[in-house]
Amino acid sequence: MNEIERFKELVGNSDNIVFFGGAGVSTESGIPDFRSVDGLYNQKYDYPPETILSHSFYLYHTEEFYRFYRDKMLALDAEPNMAHKKLAELEQKGKLKAVITQNIDGLHQKAGSKEVLELHGSVHRNYCQKCHKLYDARYILESEGIPTCECGGKIKPDVVLYEEGLDSRTLQKSIEYISNADILIIGGTSLAVYPAAGLIDYYRGNKLVLINKSATPMDSRADLIIHESIGKVFGAL
Repeated sequence: MNEIERFKELVGNSDNIVFFGGAGVSTESGIPDFRSVDGLYNQKYDYPPETILSHSFYLYHTEEFYRFYRDKMLALDAEPNMAHKKLAELEQKGKLKAVITQNIDGLHQKAGSKEVLELHGSVHRNYCQKCHKLYDARYILESEGIPTCECGGKIKPDVVLYEEGLDSRTLQKSIEYISNADILIIGGTSLAVYPAAGLIDYYRGNKLVLINKSATPMDSRADLIIHESIGKVFGAL
């Protein structure tokens, strides 16, 4: 039995699956990955993306932050791919309990997933830092310079920037889902970003599935490894 057949069998026999995903889930929808060869590291900015997308850069170079953010982080026309769609289907069938994602693009929800825990926030939620009024991503994309609220306050995206902590409630719920899961499927992530990658340590089962094109630091702990495109693997379900 090959890896994909084994994967299909595992999924078929479980109704307590949790999926943990990273950038590789969205690259197949045309959203660039930070670390890929043609990703955001090889771009036309004076600073590396990790500097621009930091809390201190946002504070002190807000206009430059937004120039990059509009240009690179708001892929509002992207559509869910096969992985997003199949995960939503598995949830509707009562097999999948939650999607835990490092992505901020909202594509899981666009595909129909309901229980989505966004570790790094979402580009679709933006709030005035003064009066807390909410704005959507389209408002940010179409604004110029620093987006401001009608009250005059500065609008900030509800995404977790470098130097900022993750939301404690989202983390706690993620830990509960992972520690109770029968199958934990990890897809499209190099498992290099902490504290998110550390969540895997809470999994207590013996059906850890890793789907990623390249090797990860967790490969030795996996019960099934599939080095293949995530859309192709989920497309086989």
